[in-house]
Amino acid sequence: MKTKRLTQALERVESWPAHAQDELAEIARNIDESLGKGDYEPTPAELIGIDRGLRDAAEGRFAPQPQVDAALAKLRGA
Repeated sequence: MKTKRLTQALERVESWPAHAQDELAEIARNIDESLGKGDYEPTPAELIGIDRGLRDAAEGRFAPQPQVDAALAKLRGA
């Protein structure tokens, strides 16, 4: 069983370059492994990124919308 959102995401992934598909596959593999282990434990690098993001949010530092749009366009291969 797949959720509607997962089905839609997988349809888009098919048009991604191979390296991006491999990166997503690695993320999915990590999630799958963690499901069998109980709670997910972020890596030290992920914890640093989480802390940085929380600190930035607390300080009201967010990317401007044009920068967000450009990053999303790049991820979508546009």
